[in-house]
Amino acid sequence: MNFTREEIEAAQRTVYAAMPPTPQYAWPQLGARLGCRLWAKHENHTPLGAFKVRGGLTYMEALARERPEVRRVVSATRGNHGQSIGFAAARHGLAATIVVPHGNSVEKNAAMRALGVQLVEHGDDFQAASEHAAVLAAEQGLHRVPSFARDLVRGVATAYVEFFEALKRAGEVPDVLFVPIGLGSGFAAAAAARRHCDVRTKLVGVVSSHATAYRDSFRAGRAMEAPVTTLLADGMACRTPVPESVEVLLREADDVVAVSDDEVAAAMRILFTDTHNVAEGAGAAALAAALQQRERWAGRTVGIAVTGGNVDAAVYARVLTSAP
Repeated sequence: MNFTREEIEAAQRTVYAAMPPTPQYAWPQLGARLGCRLWAKHENHTPLGAFKVRGGLTYMEALARERPEVRRVVSATRGNHGQSIGFAAARHGLAATIVVPHGNSVEKNAAMRALGVQLVEHGDDFQAASEHAAVLAAEQGLHRVPSFARDLVRGVATAYVEFFEALKRAGEVPDVLFVPIGLGSGFAAAAAARRHCDVRTKLVGVVSSHATAYRDSFRAGRAMEAPVTTLLADGMACRTPVPESVEVLLREADDVVAVSDDEVAAAMRILFTDTHNVAEGAGAAALAAALQQRERWAGRTVGIAVTGGNVDAAVYARVLTSAP
């Protein structure tokens, strides 16, 4: 997925009208644990606590400009995408309906309601919620916002442009960047930013070992469904991959690795201990993968994307107190 310099710059203007750039830090304790120079991109520091806000802003700006007749939108989410759509829709005076599966994060649901969205609970997983969003769009004449789209990726790319440009200035372009995969907008954005910034960093996608659709697709060379059983990494709980996203992965990824809920929980604890940052399951997955792959990248410069910090308090308390 390619973007012109003008498209990236337009996305930056849209994003920075609503939020400042997020930081990237080289954490000494994390580096010592992994035996490398470890840089973390802190998308848990956005106004909504996750990277998705960037894509929501650019998608809604383009929608309002290109289709001013649209007044109501609908989308499906496990939380962060829905918050981004609610936040951005409100900036343009649009009404947003968001569909979530039953049993979704209580606190993410509360955050979406606080943004003014109409929250609908349907189905047992994201795919069922997404299919219901399509039904609502048809029945009520709503514009359906997908979870993977060019303008979403364009907005998210601003995060990785910030990351690569900052590290280029520091003379420390990473040898590898670990990026969690839900439906793939974050990975596609990292690939677009790598091209935009003209760096040679390898990109490694990270999935949950309890939701392996994108790893299976990467290995098979085509889109493959897989069951979802993760109890912690809801942001990576994908059963059915997006074909366009799989194409990007096949073209751009050096590898795709899987991390278990136990590995993710350990990474959440380590992030808190070493940096005092809160990460949700998907937000800690990149660190979990870097820890798993530490021997391969020992002595190198490694990047991780801390993609979000929106974890329910009760869940986080269990994670912090379950250390071996």
